[in-house]
Amino acid sequence: MDHEMTPRPDRLALREWHVDDAAAALSVYSHPEVVRWLIPDMDRVPGVAAMRLLLQQWIAESTRITANGGRWAVYRVADGRVVGGAVLLPLPPGDEDWEIGWQLHPGVWGQGHEEDCAFTLASLAFERGHSEVFAVVRPGNTSSAAVRRNGMHWVGETSKYFGIDLQVFRLRKADFDRTAPEGHQPPTYADI
Repeated sequence: MDHEMTPRPDRLALREWHVDDAAAALSVYSHPEVVRWLIPDMDRVPGVAAMRLLLQQWIAESTRITANGGRWAVYRVADGRVVGGAVLLPLPPGDEDWEIGWQLHPGVWGQGHEEDCAFTLASLAFERGHSEVFAVVRPGNTSSAAVRRNGMHWVGETSKYFGIDLQVFRLRKADFDRTAPEGHQPPTYADI
């Protein structure tokens, strides 16, 4: 079922991925400005058939992950259009740290949706029992500023995750209530 992220009329929501989302997902994951920042490295998805296979893998992965995480489609409530993806996944090695991440189509960048995704994923993580979450960002990814605007704190740089140099941000549950965007009502998560 749908998971609303924000009370604005142009709001986005999360839902499970479906194989039928392949064409819409391709518009996001074939875009060079999106895939260049993905961790771990991911090539541009070359076509609908390849995107369908990738979605099948993501759906299967989400079913194997405990109730503590998953992968979701991000869609616009007004018209149902898929405009991105969101994750709450364990980070290697050891799967002890949990990452929040989102990838949005460049056509919706700069409209506050990045902050909504970060807030919603953190809310979800804390409701599911996590005490802290991390965002890992490639150096030079200036659009990652959304993690800072949501109260995430700079931890430093490391190659611990995925074997590449990454900037690491952390948000602890104890610090989270102060980070809520103006007018944001924390959603419930029973249906995702």
